Amino acid sequence: MEESRTHNIQTRQPLLSVVMPVFREGVQLSAFLAAVRDSLSQCDLPYELVLVDDGSPDDTWSVIVGEAKSFRTICALRLSRNFGKESALCAGLEHARGDAVIVVDADGQHPPSLLPDMVRMWQSSGADIVEAVKRKRGRESLSSKLGALLFYLILNKLSGFHFKGASDFKLMNRKAVDAWLKMHERNVFFRGMTVWMGFTTVQIPFEVVPRSAGQSAWSVLKRLKLALVGITAFSSFPLHLVTLAGVVFLALSVLLGLETLYLKLTGQAVSGFATVILLELIIGSLLMISLGIIGEYLARIYEEVKGRPRYLVRESIEPKE
Repeated sequence: MEESRTHNIQTRQPLLSVVMPVFREGVQLSAFLAAVRDSLSQCDLPYELVLVDDGSPDDTWSVIVGEAKSFRTICALRLSRNFGKESALCAGLEHARGDAVIVVDADGQHPPSLLPDMVRMWQSSGADIVEAVKRKRGRESLSSKLGALLFYLILNKLSGFHFKGASDFKLMNRKAVDAWLKMHERNVFFRGMTVWMGFTTVQIPFEVVPRSAGQSAWSVLKRLKLALVGITAFSSFPLHLVTLAGVVFLALSVLLGLETLYLKLTGQAVSGFATVILLELIIGSLLMISLGIIGEYLARIYEEVKGRPRYLVRESIEPKE
């Protein structure tokens, strides 16, 4: 009996979980799920689809309910409001049961056709994480591309980790997922946290494809907020930069003071109204920027110590056994 049970465990096929945060994707969600199921069927492994509706104002949840009635493999969560993509990812990862978990965006820009290749690479390489790396960023405005380039340049330099081309499109084995779930911070930066863990990672390139329908929900403000979370979560260098700037300005002030005293004692002093105003503007701007940087870190601490949950679930759908 014991030998039979051990044999069943050893021969059990690994379960795949595909986690998809969903926000305002009701128009094209059914077509995308069909493409995902078609790709997963090529893997010859059991799977579940974990859909997290991040408080969509459209008919996204009704589409998910309809899909769940037709397909037994769907597990779905409907959050009480829009908590943001990172929080929705947390919800999906916490409810995923798979031996391997694939995170994919539901807007269609992460090609489902890549899923079989990711699974094969995971099985053959023995790596803990298979990360899909952007070969091209797809159709974006020049400002968005320059903003992303600047963000990753700053983050790479400040954190000491390499983020260029990184995306949320990745496969993680159960060990990596369990380790990720041990990090309980409220300010979540998913791709940064997976890099920080340091597990064995292999990469597979992909090209971002255009959205099949609808418009991106990522506004400039949301991108900026995520960038601030990423930088403040992975480096304290901006705080040290404030101290360094203070030391530099102190040295300049001492030199300028000595020069002023010398000119005064030698009778060469002249009126310097413009110089005084300029120095006040520079020092005032530096102080405001410094307070802003300190305020960002204080805001992160404030959000962490409140201890509120990352998300709240309004209703859920369990997969049918």
